[in-house]
Amino acid sequence: MRGLTRYMLRQTLLVMLSVCLVFSSAVWLVQALRLIDLIVNRGLSIGVFLHLAILIMPRFIDVVLPIAVFVAAQFVYNKLIAESEMVVMRAAGVSPMSLAAPALITGVVGTIILYSLSLYLLPAANRAFKDLQFEIRNRFASVLIQDGVFNTITDKLMVYVQGRDDNGDLSSILIYDDRAPGKPVTVFAERGAIANTPDGPRLLMLNGTRQQRDDSNGHLSVLTFKQYTLELSNLTGAPGTRDRQVDERYTGDLFANLGPEQDPDWRRAVLVELNMRLAGPLSALTLAAISVACLLTGEFNRRGQTKRIMLAVGFAFMVEVVDVALKDLATRAWFAIPLLYGNLLIPMLVALWMLWRESAPPWRRRALAAQPAE
Repeated sequence: MRGLTRYMLRQTLLVMLSVCLVFSSAVWLVQALRLIDLIVNRGLSIGVFLHLAILIMPRFIDVVLPIAVFVAAQFVYNKLIAESEMVVMRAAGVSPMSLAAPALITGVVGTIILYSLSLYLLPAANRAFKDLQFEIRNRFASVLIQDGVFNTITDKLMVYVQGRDDNGDLSSILIYDDRAPGKPVTVFAERGAIANTPDGPRLLMLNGTRQQRDDSNGHLSVLTFKQYTLELSNLTGAPGTRDRQVDERYTGDLFANLGPEQDPDWRRAVLVELNMRLAGPLSALTLAAISVACLLTGEFNRRGQTKRIMLAVGFAFMVEVVDVALKDLATRAWFAIPLLYGNLLIPMLVALWMLWRESAPPWRRRALAAQPAE
């Protein structure tokens, strides 16, 4: 690798990593703030919060990285043009294809990272995130009970809590329990707390009354207590296991689920997910090729590259919008699946052809220009 290529590649990779880190961190911070409620109002531990927050990071990198590659190529090459370094390189006989090599290598690096995310890391993160989410919903009762809301834990159990103090203890608790047939129970308590024990979560209540009515004879029995315990284990009625969605299955599992014995709707979902994983990472190389093709081909304008930058941004935006639309359409129509590849490969090949054509010797360019007229 020549020193010039290394010089430009180092700058492009550095800007790509910086942009990816900044954009991903910003989006991650916005999304992570939604999870703060699990700590402040639901009593979940900071460790579980951090685990959830880390597991959502790969999905943001998957979206941001192609944009970071495009921004890096635009920034570095426009900076070289503005500082006349590109003019010197061209005057020294460096071809547009050679000048574009650092950006294209950056696009290849981005594509490799995206494939590692798409084929393994992202499904693994989705699986771990949804497993932890499922565990929180069905094991940690403190997450189920919201303040100031009548929480229907099951169709036979309702819990109301007026508020929580700084320690997470509950105040003004009302419980309606109809799990015993014909003998509904109503419990009032001044305060209480939720404890996760080896036998499952329990609601510990202090200073209250327990009222039970016998529907057979209308008799009402009232019990005043200083301490009362309500078991909350297995109250949600949720199964011990759950069906995994296509976005949390490993790529090998998806290929194993393409057999004709599978449900047609499931096979369609699996096939769409597989093609999204295989086509999506190509966007990094496509956007890199579009960026340098717009900046390095055609006549050089000393007044600035604003029009070329806007043209590159327009093409990149169009590719991304069409990609999102095709992913949505592919879930309903088979013909959209090959278009996922066409939307990324066609602009990439056109951009590479333009760079190759611009890099050809003068006699070759004249021959190429004369071909349509013959």
